[in-house]
Amino acid sequence: MKAAALPVFVLAFVGMVAASLPAFLHVAPNRLLSGDALSPHVGSMAGAWLFAAACMLLAFPGRRVLVAALAWAGLVGLPLLAGTDARLILAHASPFARVQLGAGFWVQWLAAALLLLDRLRGMHRAVQAGAWLAAFAAVVLAFATGAFDSLALVREWQAQRAPFAAAAVAHLRLAAITLALALAIGAPLGWWAWRRRRGDGVLVGVLAFLQTVPSLALFALLIAPFAWLARAWPALGALGFGGTGAAPAVFALLLYALLPVVRYTVAGLDAVPGDAREAARGLGMSRSQLLLRVQLPLGWPVLLAGLRIVAVQTIGLAAVAALIGAGGLGRFVFLGIGQGAMDMVTLGTLAIIVMALAVDLLFQGLLALTERRA
Repeated sequence: MKAAALPVFVLAFVGMVAASLPAFLHVAPNRLLSGDALSPHVGSMAGAWLFAAACMLLAFPGRRVLVAALAWAGLVGLPLLAGTDARLILAHASPFARVQLGAGFWVQWLAAALLLLDRLRGMHRAVQAGAWLAAFAAVVLAFATGAFDSLALVREWQAQRAPFAAAAVAHLRLAAITLALALAIGAPLGWWAWRRRRGDGVLVGVLAFLQTVPSLALFALLIAPFAWLARAWPALGALGFGGTGAAPAVFALLLYALLPVVRYTVAGLDAVPGDAREAARGLGMSRSQLLLRVQLPLGWPVLLAGLRIVAVQTIGLAAVAALIGAGGLGRFVFLGIGQGAMDMVTLGTLAIIVMALAVDLLFQGLLALTERRA
C-alpha cells in the first residue's frame, strides 16, 4: 500500500464508522430536550466511503481526481441531505420540533473536508482555490435559497440573528484591539530582546510563565485589581474601565499575545543576513534607518507569521472573556451550556471556528503577497 493512499483509507474508514454507528440526525420535541436518533442513509453513505477507498486499490488514471470529486460531493451534499431530511421530518411534526445534526453528520463532514484537502494537495493553487470556493459558493447558495431552514442550527441563528451579529462584532473588536496592542508593545520588546541578548531569557521567561496560567484563572485574577483602579480613578470607570467588561479581557488577551509577538520579532530580526546589515552600515545608515529600511522589511514575513498565530489564538481565547462580561461569541457558548440548548452552543462554536479560519486565510494571503513581492 502506497503512503499516498493511507490518508484515504483512514478517512474512508472513519467515514464508514460515522455513517454506521452515531446518529446522522436527532429529532427533538423542542430546542431544550434531547431527541431520538435517526440515520436514514446508512447504506448509501457507507457505500460511498467504501467506493472512495476502493478507488485507491485500483490502478486507473484519474482516480485522484475521482476521489477528490467524491470528497467535494460529500462536503456539499451532506448538508443538503440533512436539510432535505429535516424538511421532510418537520412536515409531519409539531411546530416546536427540532431536527439537530448528529455526530454522524459532523464526523463525516469533517472527514470529507480532510479528504478533499488531502487529494488537492500538490495540485495547482488555482485548482485548489477553485475547488474550495466552489464548495463554499454551493453551500452559501443552498443556504440563501432556504435549503437548510428546517435544521435546528439555522432556526437558532434566525431566532438570535441580531444579538448574534452584535456578538460577532464584539468578538472581532476584542481580537483586533488585542492584536494592535500586542504589535505596538510586543514588537519594541522583541527588538529590545534582540539588541540585549541577556534580557531575552528574563523577558521570554516571564511571558512564557504567563502562558502557563489558565485563561479562566487569569481573567478571574484581573477582576479585583481592575475594580480597584476604577474605584480609585472614577474617570476610568466612566470610560467603561472596571473589574468586568472589555478592559480586563483585553489586558489578559494581551498578556497571552505578547510571547509569540516577541519571539517572532526576534526571529525576524535574526533572519536578516549579517551582510545586509553590514552593507547598510557601510552606506552610512543610522540605527533607526537600519531598522526601518532593512531589518523590518526583510524580517516582516516572519513577524507576519507570528501575528497570524496571535490572531487565531486571540479569537479562540476571546470566547472565555464572555465569562467576565466582555461579550463576544463566547456568550452564546456559555449561555447555551447553562440553558442546555446545544444548538446555541454549536452556533457560537462554529462562528468562532469560521472566524479563526477566515483570519488565518487572510494572514496566509498577506504572507504569500509579501513573499511574492520580496
